[in-house]
Amino acid sequence: MSTLSTLSTHVLDTAHGCPAAGVALELADAAGTVLFTGTTNADGRCPGLPALAPGTYALTFAVADYFREKGTELPQPPFIDRVPVHFGIADAGGHYHVPLLVSPFGYSTYRGS
Repeated sequence: MSTLSTLSTHVLDTAHGCPAAGVALELADAAGTVLFTGTTNADGRCPGLPALAPGTYALTFAVADYFREKGTELPQPPFIDRVPVHFGIADAGGHYHVPLLVSPFGYSTYRGS
């Protein structure tokens, strides 16, 4: 069995009812070392996320930039600018999916499949 777990994410824009294409994101370890940077594709997914060893990580999503790019008027400063999702990987060789449902004024996440 592999000692690394795969990781995926999916960002959905609940304000517009569509996948959130073009969201910049960053993956960092517990020490804050950036392991990966990327942008969601047309389906709101980010291919190329690295496999990870058990530990604590954070995915940070630049959602205010995404909404501005879509032409959404945001207050200054925006209510939600960047969304950090801190998560742990306990199972070596498993799969972890971190979905983000987001609008300019709220978000939710959960462990997906």
